This record gives sequence, C-alpha cells and structure tokens, in this order.
Amino acid sequence: MRKPIIEDTAKPVEPILSSSPPPSDGNTTFVAMRHRNYQLYFGGQLISNIGTWMQVIAQGWVVYQLGHSELTLGLVAFASAIPTLIISPWGGVVVDRVSRRNLLMMTQSGAMILAFALAALTFSNVVQEWHVIILAALLGVVNAFDAPARQAFVPEMVGKKDLPNAIALNSMMFNSARVIGPAIAGMMLAVIGAAWCFTLNGISFFAVLTGLWLMKLPPHQRRQQTTSPWQQLVSGLRYAAGTREIAALILLSLVFSIFGVSYFTILPAFVEKTLHQGAIAYGWVNTASGLGAVMGALLLANQVSHGRRGKLLVITNIAFPLILIAFAFVSSYPLSLLLAFGLGIGFMVQFTTINTLLQTRVEDSFRGRVMGLYTLTFFGFAPFGNLMIGALGEKMGLGFAMTLFAICSLVLSRVVLTKMPEVQSLP
Repeated sequence: MRKPIIEDTAKPVEPILSSSPPPSDGNTTFVAMRHRNYQLYFGGQLISNIGTWMQVIAQGWVVYQLGHSELTLGLVAFASAIPTLIISPWGGVVVDRVSRRNLLMMTQSGAMILAFALAALTFSNVVQEWHVIILAALLGVVNAFDAPARQAFVPEMVGKKDLPNAIALNSMMFNSARVIGPAIAGMMLAVIGAAWCFTLNGISFFAVLTGLWLMKLPPHQRRQQTTSPWQQLVSGLRYAAGTREIAALILLSLVFSIFGVSYFTILPAFVEKTLHQGAIAYGWVNTASGLGAVMGALLLANQVSHGRRGKLLVITNIAFPLILIAFAFVSSYPLSLLLAFGLGIGFMVQFTTINTLLQTRVEDSFRGRVMGLYTLTFFGFAPFGNLMIGALGEKMGLGFAMTLFAICSLVLSRVVLTKMPEVQSLP
C-alpha cells in the first residue's frame, strides 16, 4: 500500500484580525465590508480592475486594427495564458509557503510595469503585434502567481464566516469594473486613442498597492517546511483528484473556460463584421455583459443561492450555452446588448458559484494549491479555446465557431454532472 505524503503543516487556525469587526447590522448583502482590510482591498481592486478592463478592450482593438485577423486575437489570448498553464500549479505552492500580501505587492507591481511598457510603445507609434504578444505572455507569468494569491488571501481578510459574501462581492467588484472600464475605453479609443487606456491602467495599480500597504495583518509566520515544493505539488494534486466534489468543480471550470467564455476573444471581429459597428459599440457590448454580471453578483451576495448552489450551477450550465447560440447569429445591435446582458449573468453565476463551493470546502493547508489548479483551468487552458475559436472564426465564420463551442460547453458539462451527480446537491 502506497504511503501518503505527510503534509508540511497541520490545518492552521482561523486568522486573527488586528481588531474585531463590528457586528453585522442585519444587511447580509455587504456583510464582508465590516472588515477594514477588506474595505481597503475592495476599493483598490475596483480601481485597478477598471484600468485592467480598459487595457483589455484597448489591446484587443489595437491588435485587430493592426492585422484585421481573428487568428491574431486568438494568438494574443493564447500567449497571455500559456505561462499560466505551466506555472500556476507551482504558483499555488508558492502561495502556501510565503506571505500572500507580500506576494501580491510583487505581482501587482509587475503588472503595472508591463502596462506602462505597452503605453510607451503605443505613444511612440512603434507598437506591433509581436510586442503585444510578448507583453501578454509576461503578464501571464505575473497572473500565474497573482490569481491564486488573491483567491487565497480573501479568508485572511474576512475569516470563514463571511467568506461566501466576500467572494460574491469580489465578483460584483470585478464585473462592476467590466461595466465602467469598457465604457470608458470605448469613448477613449474614439477620442484620444489606446495609449491613454494603457497609461491609466498602469496608474490604477497604485490604488491596490496603497490598500495592501495600509492593511493591518498579523505578522506572517513562516512555517517550518518538512516537505519539498515537489512533494507539496504532488500532495495538492492528489488531494484535489481524491476529493470528488473538488475534482468535479475544477472540471466544470475547465470546460467553461475552454468552450464557454472563449467567445470573448473574437468579440472585436463580431462587432465589426456581424453588428457592423465600431469601437464605441464594442465598449457597450462589453458594458452590457458587465451589467448582467453585476446583477447576478448582487443576487449571490444577498444569499439568494444559499443552500441551492449546486442546483444553480446546473441551471447556469444549461442556460449560458443556449444564450450564446442566440448571440452568435444576432445582427441587431440592440438585441445583441440584451443577449450580452444574459451572457454576463451566466458567466458571473457560473464562476462565482464554483469559486464559493471550492473555497468553502478546501482545507486551509491546501488552499493555495487548489486555487492554483482553479487558476490553471480559468487562465491556463483557456488559450486553447481562444486559439481554436479564433481559427474557426476566420475559416468557418464567427456564428459557426460560437455555436460549436456553445454546444461543446453544454455537452461536456452534462457529462461531468452525470458522472459526479453529488455536485448538484451541494448547499
């Protein structure tokens, strides 16, 4: 019988915050906001994510205007995510070994430098497709450490009791930025150009760094490591694979990342070729999707899914692909906004529910590594879907590509839920 690898540490106790948060006033929608550290985190991340979405929109538009190639759009997304595929499992190991706040300050600083570099290239009118691809790949390296660190850092700020609410508020914050950022980017692209979008994104990182620096957290206690990083990685993989609920949730995230949300990669081409619109409309389609996501996040933050998260996940797995199929063939701009709103709800509910179910079931000593695997599915495998849908969209048409991917998302999700039906009854 194979002897299991002994973990490097016992399950840590609930983190002790610098001061006890005030009691909840009965409003469960924003209960995580009673923690000062989370207030600082939320505010900084909101500002930074607005800047990030401005860069996402401007970058996609710049790349498409340089080559007018759907395949190039896929290549940029592919380059940004391939480092995550290789590094993120190790990023989870690092998260479980070091101070998460210090790690976040390093990753956020790195992302800020890359944003300013892209701005400089664009201002000087020398930016080329390969510049964007390289910078996207470097940002992927940063995200391989940043994403699991952010996920694992949330319990340190709010504790386990308020964790589901904090995750829902994180989604609301992220998708509020999806509303504001693309709207600003669409106007700025039309008026003063993409370079200023990249510049403002770089400046926005100062809000995150300031919030992290102002937080009052207990001193990081360096754990005595009795296992090597390789052994920690292997034990994390065994833990995730051996816990059926966690394995099923990670597989669902994998399917949705590859086939569900990859349509976003060819959205600039869809707006121009199918809707016959320009940069401002591109921003508003993204804004409509973000508004839907905010609506869904508010419902989850208000605990409307409490005790029914598994059932909600099943419903979303069916509804999202059907909406995407309708979106793929719409030629009416107003109707596309309505369907984009529905896609935003489906996107947010799917990933927030998976995240919440993972975070509330994983043991603390494995949290970084499990969230590293979640990051791997969310960012690491997504490039394969991005590359395939870009190539299919260019050769077979945008509507055909979106529809095929929607069908794959629906069928494969049903396979996972059929093989592991216990997910459907998760509270």
